[in-house]
Amino acid sequence: MKGKLRIWFGNFFECRNGTAAVEFALLSPLYILLLMGLLAYGIYIAAAHSVQQIAADAARIAVGGIDNAERQKLVTDFVSGHSQGYAFVEPNKLSVAVSQATAGDEYFVVTLTYDAADLPIWQLASDLPLPQTAIVRQSVVRIGGL
Repeated sequence: MKGKLRIWFGNFFECRNGTAAVEFALLSPLYILLLMGLLAYGIYIAAAHSVQQIAADAARIAVGGIDNAERQKLVTDFVSGHSQGYAFVEPNKLSVAVSQATAGDEYFVVTLTYDAADLPIWQLASDLPLPQTAIVRQSVVRIGGL
């Protein structure tokens, strides 16, 4: 029986030419999907980190203000003047909210909201579960004293 199969199929089952091409054809879609997911989430995480860093820096600047109006001005001036140097962040898509944590409280809250709808993540990985298009980050600092 073994001899008859060899006559019919020749060395078909022993030939190893093209195995790398077959393996590549089977595994490359998975690798490409994995690469696109890593790239897409990397871009999103970089943008979220940049927004958090801007919020933290703005909150530290706000400590120098005497009252809430001056703190608001310090924060908005800082965000508009220093946000263009961060990766994946367009300054015109940042919105700033400044408040005290509670009435009469000594904690000051800076909230930044970034509209991330134009990031390339949404085009790179449309088949993957994606995060929200709005990135919201807060930073809280204590005002006055230790």
